[in-house]
Amino acid sequence: MQTANIIGSGPNGLAAAITLARRGVAVTIYERNAQIGGACSTGEITLPGFHHDLGSSVYPLGVCSPFFTSLPLAEHGLRWIEPPAPLAHPFDDGTAALLEHSLKDTARQFLPYDQRAWRSLFNPTVRDWPKIVDAIMHPLLSLPRNPVAMANFGLAAMLPARTLARTSFRNEPARALFAGLAAHSVLPLSRIASSATGLVLGAAGQTTGWPIAAGGGQSLSNALASYFKSLGGRIVLNAEVSHLDELPSANAIFFDTSITALTRIAGSALAPNFLTRLRSFKSGTGIFKLDWALSAPIPWRNAACARAATVHVGGSLEEIALSEHDAFYGRNNDRPFLLLVQPSLFDPTRAPEGKHTAWAYCHVPAGSTADLTQVIEDQITRFAPDFRDAILARRASNGPALAAWDPNLAGGDITGGAMTLTQLAFRPTARGYRTSNPQLFLCSSSTSPGGGVHGMCGHLAAEAALRSLSKK
Repeated sequence: MQTANIIGSGPNGLAAAITLARRGVAVTIYERNAQIGGACSTGEITLPGFHHDLGSSVYPLGVCSPFFTSLPLAEHGLRWIEPPAPLAHPFDDGTAALLEHSLKDTARQFLPYDQRAWRSLFNPTVRDWPKIVDAIMHPLLSLPRNPVAMANFGLAAMLPARTLARTSFRNEPARALFAGLAAHSVLPLSRIASSATGLVLGAAGQTTGWPIAAGGGQSLSNALASYFKSLGGRIVLNAEVSHLDELPSANAIFFDTSITALTRIAGSALAPNFLTRLRSFKSGTGIFKLDWALSAPIPWRNAACARAATVHVGGSLEEIALSEHDAFYGRNNDRPFLLLVQPSLFDPTRAPEGKHTAWAYCHVPAGSTADLTQVIEDQITRFAPDFRDAILARRASNGPALAAWDPNLAGGDITGGAMTLTQLAFRPTARGYRTSNPQLFLCSSSTSPGGGVHGMCGHLAAEAALRSLSKK
């Protein structure tokens, strides 16, 4: 029987493990922490009874992932919760724009010109959503099975998001709503192809949704682990691997880790020229995150914000663009764009009865140690003036703190490396999941198709390894 070891139990490590186990490979996962999941986990980090997602929390790519949807995860405890609206975006005048569950409902909130423009921009992606998902969940340079659908998508996707927003829409609500979607790319909105993320996430919200997992992100990891164990897989906790010699022999070893961890653990087993290429791989922007235990829901000035688990806090297109530009180029911003999630509005298991949880982060220069607690809370009070009155406790995490908990988040980078066009095409090198050592494979978000909880990096890495193993 062929054997495999996997370092790391994040969604990609679990996906690789499941893919291998389904093909009869004996797989063992080694996890350095006391619980599985990596950055897809949940814990009580503020007050007892308040359950916070330590990393990922909303799963627009998880619910439509071709790999996840092929698994019986509901039978292993996973339940998706879809809020009434995928996303809210408040403004200083007390209004808010919402991404709704249909193209028609999202567009109708805008003035007539922008209604038509929103439908025109998103209709090709929404119409061809299953085909688009199939294409974006595979390496960028692979031949798409639906070239016409991808060609229609790519015409807009290749543009800088700031340019696309300014030329498509006349008014701020539509411009800012799209800018917030595009900011998930963790790139300056002036960068080529930064629109792609905005189109994908916007289309996801208007088709398959932006769900949270009942019980928190840990529930997704637990469901994957439960299914893996049902296939005969094994998970070893509290098992930090510092060098390859610490692992038992196996036909293949997979790294659900950052590039830094791969080179630290396996550097002596990799060719010098391959290591040189790995070291040229650019890390992504960092984050500064706050988790709150709350006595009440966030008191948004616009009540419609309570319809969504995810709220984009950042005002106008130009504010968002400046915030993302500053973070990417090494500067903090005193009015940063925030990604905020309020899961307990829709999942009462997250907090004691009548109480709530929320978290928010902003993008910051990689490795930043700045404390942005007041800056972030000031941003929220712009749109929810009494927010601080509801805070019972908070926990702040900068990049180094996140990396101390999960070394894959080096410098606070949550995308496994900058999601630039070049690095999406060659992620992390032209070898993709393979390394210079035929036994070693990379299966983390540092490979294609990149960041986001969808398991496809791990699944595709395992498929690549299986092809190699079958030739021996």
